[in-house]
Amino acid sequence: MAHTAPRTLRRTGRRHPLVATLMALPLAVLLLVVFDGWETVATQASSVGVMLGR
Repeated sequence: MAHTAPRTLRRTGRRHPLVATLMALPLAVLLLVVFDGWETVATQASSVGVMLGR
């Protein structure tokens, strides 16, 4: 019988806010470059903040 590698368990907690910010930062930079302006980035960030309830 073949042996397989054990699967790693995923943690089911919340991410640290700094980690979440670092994950979202590349998208914010991409929006800044593609749409050419801070206003769009601010609007998107605001929308995400409202969606998260903050």
